[in-house]
Amino acid sequence: MKPLILTSANGTPASKYSFGTMQFGGKADKKESQKLFEASRDAGLNFFDTAYGYTDGLSETYLGEFTAKERDNLVVATKCAPVAGAASTYIRTQLDESRKRLKTDVIDVLYLHKWDDSTSLEETFSTLAELQEQGLFRYLGVSNFSAWQTMKAANIAEKHGVRIDILEPMYNLVKRQVEVEILPMASSEGFNVAPYSPLGGGLLTGKYSNGLGGRLAENKTYNARYNNDWMHETARKLSEIAGKIDVSAATLAVAWVARNPAITHPIISARSVEQLAPSIDAITYELSDELYGEISAATRAPAPATDRSEDS
Repeated sequence: MKPLILTSANGTPASKYSFGTMQFGGKADKKESQKLFEASRDAGLNFFDTAYGYTDGLSETYLGEFTAKERDNLVVATKCAPVAGAASTYIRTQLDESRKRLKTDVIDVLYLHKWDDSTSLEETFSTLAELQEQGLFRYLGVSNFSAWQTMKAANIAEKHGVRIDILEPMYNLVKRQVEVEILPMASSEGFNVAPYSPLGGGLLTGKYSNGLGGRLAENKTYNARYNNDWMHETARKLSEIAGKIDVSAATLAVAWVARNPAITHPIISARSVEQLAPSIDAITYELSDELYGEISAATRAPAPATDRSEDS
């Protein structure tokens, strides 16, 4: 099943790549954030991703200011229920606040930021159905859901007359779990897929070849996620491949993610325009089948979903 084509309010299709604004108001101050936004637009991107919980609201606030002059040409996604949960009151409160920050009456894509065990799906999706019916958002997505969680949510959503249009999972060369069930499910059921973190927190740029730095050193979550010997070995192999063909490792890492046929809108991001440049280069970089295979072989493929792998 083919996924629904996401469009802006005036019918412009969402760009293949999306820009993630998690750094707006954090590692990127307002001036640098605007430069990043403008660089993304210059590269042809019209799809921007943020969240209620990013940088205490500054990410949404800055993005709202930057997009104001051409809002109807753009597709803006945000996420709700990151911590407090997906109860009706939190979804309503956060959506209202996000709309104010983003200076828009209608959110193009609204994601649930994470799975919430404490709230019934009936409550969550009846609320989302009502809000979509009121015209407060156009497309519905889920972020960080497993395959079974996605399908369970999709079934409940359908009962309330809404559908899940897009998924936002983590995906990169050292985080390939989505290949087991999430990406096949997306292709089968017609979900768009906008994966985040194609550079693995910066690991796959090769800049940590001589030791930890940046987010991998500063952030406990990223350190726990990527401070693994075999992951560093993969980053080293990717840098070797990149060096042989004189292409940035970051460009190859992003192009590798985008090359998967189930991926529709890979999310790129950076804290500076200079840092963003290799990811922008990936937009036009043509990754051959041979090079894709060589890069894939540099890391561990996840185990299959069943134990009968010998039958394949």
